[in-house]
Amino acid sequence: MVLANRERLERLLASERERYEAANPVSKASFEQASHLFGQVPMTWMNKWAGGFPLTFASAHGNTIVDVDGHSLIDFALGDTGAMAGHSPTATVRAVEERIATQGGITTMLPTDDGEWVAAELTRRFGMERWSFALTATDANRWALRLARLVTKRPKILVFSYCYHGSVDETFVVCGQDGAAMSRPGNVAPAVDPATTTRVVEFNDLAALEAALAHGDVAAVLAEPALTNIGIVLPEPGFHEALRRLTREAGTLLMIDETHTFSAGPGGATKAWELDPDIVTIGKSLGAGIPCGAYGFSADLLPRVEAAISEGVDIIDVGGVGGTLAGNALSTAAMRATLEEVLTDDAFVAMIALADRFTAGVQSVIDETGIEWTISQLGARAEFRFTAPAPRNGGESAAAEDDALDEYIHLYLLNRGILLTPFHNMALMCPTTTVNEVDRHTELFGDAVRTLLDV
Repeated sequence: MVLANRERLERLLASERERYEAANPVSKASFEQASHLFGQVPMTWMNKWAGGFPLTFASAHGNTIVDVDGHSLIDFALGDTGAMAGHSPTATVRAVEERIATQGGITTMLPTDDGEWVAAELTRRFGMERWSFALTATDANRWALRLARLVTKRPKILVFSYCYHGSVDETFVVCGQDGAAMSRPGNVAPAVDPATTTRVVEFNDLAALEAALAHGDVAAVLAEPALTNIGIVLPEPGFHEALRRLTREAGTLLMIDETHTFSAGPGGATKAWELDPDIVTIGKSLGAGIPCGAYGFSADLLPRVEAAISEGVDIIDVGGVGGTLAGNALSTAAMRATLEEVLTDDAFVAMIALADRFTAGVQSVIDETGIEWTISQLGARAEFRFTAPAPRNGGESAAAEDDALDEYIHLYLLNRGILLTPFHNMALMCPTTTVNEVDRHTELFGDAVRTLLDV
C-alpha cells in the first residue's frame, strides 16, 4: 500500500521507537551487553523484532509474557506457532517434569510407549498410515524429501514461490520476473543453487504447475495448504483438487507441510479441507515448545517406500535420514500430553471462534477507515496485509510488504501491551486466549490506523 503521507508515518514511527526504548531499559541493556552472542541474540532472527532490540522475557504462561522490565504482554505471536498450545501448558509441563524427575531418561536411543501413542493420534488426525519423528519440521521435510526422491527415482522437487518449509535448502527459491526459478533474495551462500534442484511456480497458478510437472523430473510437490510466512495466502476454489489430480497424472508425490497450517483444525488443513496427500510433515506446535517434528506416509505410499528401502539403502545409520535426538523420550512425552490434553478437538473449536472475532474486529476497522488493507484467516490464525484485494500468490504478497508500516504497527501495539509475530502481521489464538484480549487488539489496532490516517 502506498500511503499518501509517508512523512507522517516516519514521525509516528520515530515517536513509537522513542517510547519503546524509554520503556525497556533493562531489555536494552541486556541486548547491548550480549557481547558473546553472534548478532547479540541467541538466534539471529531474534533481531527481526521491531524497535532496534528485542525484549528479554522473564516468564511466559498461557498467552501472557512478562518481560524483564515488568511489562505484561498479551501474546498473539505464540512463538510463531511453536507455542500454539500456549506457554507452558499444565499438562505438558506435568508430563515433561515426570519424564525428567520421576521416570528419568531424557534421551536413550530407546523407545517409550509415548511414541506409538503419538503416531496413532497423528494417524487419527491427519490420516497418514505410518509416522517417524524429527526435532523440527525442517528435518521432517528434509528426510521425507530424501525418501520421496528414493521412491520416485526423480531428482527435483517443486515448491510455491515464497513458501515456508523451515530452512530446507531446496525451498529457498522464488519466481523471478520472467517466471524462472531464482535463489530467494537474502539466501545465505547455498551449497547448490536451488534453481538447479527445485522447480517453482506461483501459488494458485495451475497452468504453471501443470507445465512444470510436465518435465517428468519432479519427485514431490512440497506445499503448504495455504502460504503463511509471506502473509496468509489462501487457495482459490478448486486449487487443491487440481493440485492432487495434476501430481497424480505426473507421477509426482504430494507433500503437505502442516507446520503453520495446523491452525486450521485438529487435523490441520489436511483434515479440515479433506486433502489427500502422500506425505504430511509437521513440527513446532506438537510439543508445546519442546523441540519435535514428524512426517507420515499414506497407506498407498508406504509399500513403495518399504520396497525402495529393501533395495539396500541405509535409513538406519549413514543414509542421511534421522538424528540422534529425534524421537527422544522427552519430545514424545511432550507431544503426547499436548495432543491428548491441550490441543484437543474441542480446544480448536474455541480457538477458531476467537480468530473469527479477531478477523471481524480488524475488518470493522478497515471498513470504518477505508484503508486499503485486507485480513485473511486460517482457522485459529489471522493476518492483515497492506494491500487490497488480498494477494493470491507469494509474489503479490511479497510486493505488498512495507517495512516502515510493519514496524509502526508492531511497535504501536507492543508499546501498549500486545505482541504480534515479528516476521509478519500474524496473530494466533491459543487455548487461554480470551474474548477481552481479542477485543483489546481490535481497540488498539483501530487507534493505530486512525492515528496513522489522522482521522
